[in-house]
Amino acid sequence: MTGSLEGRVAFITGVARGQGRAHAVRLAREGVDVIGVDICRDNPHMDYPNASVADLEETVALVEKHDRRIVARQADVRDFAQLKAAFDEGYAEFGRLDIVIANAGIIRLGPEEDFLAEWQEVIDTNLTGVFHTVRAALPALKAGGRGGSIVITSSSAGLKGTGTPLASGQAYAAAKRGLVGYMQALANDLAPEWIRVNTIHPTGVVSGMTQNEAMAALMAQAAEGGSNAISAMQNALPIPILEAEDIANAVAYLVSDEAKYITGVQMPLDAGFSIR
Repeated sequence: MTGSLEGRVAFITGVARGQGRAHAVRLAREGVDVIGVDICRDNPHMDYPNASVADLEETVALVEKHDRRIVARQADVRDFAQLKAAFDEGYAEFGRLDIVIANAGIIRLGPEEDFLAEWQEVIDTNLTGVFHTVRAALPALKAGGRGGSIVITSSSAGLKGTGTPLASGQAYAAAKRGLVGYMQALANDLAPEWIRVNTIHPTGVVSGMTQNEAMAALMAQAAEGGSNAISAMQNALPIPILEAEDIANAVAYLVSDEAKYITGVQMPLDAGFSIR
């Protein structure tokens, strides 16, 4: 990044593991300090475990290993007051904000148990949670007068929905597609202040969302010829799943000065999934 990120501050949600942790560590390597939040407790209607407090502590250690500072707090993106309090604590510590990465997201993988609750929990986290994240941080981003970059984690599902009868999967696709419209509204509104807003659209990525018993059951079913969300996901490139660091490398470019004219873009990081 030719040193273009040195001394900047990023606000990252879902920072305890997976893509959120990878973003924090990758940006720390570039000289960025981090305000990070994670729920660090399980969602009642999802069927795999969320990150733990120990995971959050490990992220802190990994960022500090690169001689950068991090304020990491437990906060639920569905709770605006809680999220704003966590952000404000970090902002008071660092006194500036340059980057927002709205990354936190969930999905139920297995059969439905309570379709109304499962739909709402996904929408509240994956769509409203992003709105909360941006609203909590935007006054500070604008106050700096230096412009900035907002990256919203959508999904390959935000570009190309695959068939599912499950409320959680439908909510996931609806939320991830909804983030594109939200991004475009923000990108147009904030462009005069040199605040760039983009969505990223990863295919499957190694994370807590994909490495668990519920996902293993889906993969086994797909391997036996069953039809499910996994059997419908086929990348064009001959790789079944990406590493979180692959996504973080692209995001590090997107938030840097090297991408200073890129805004309003839906960036596929999907090994060609969207062209199949």
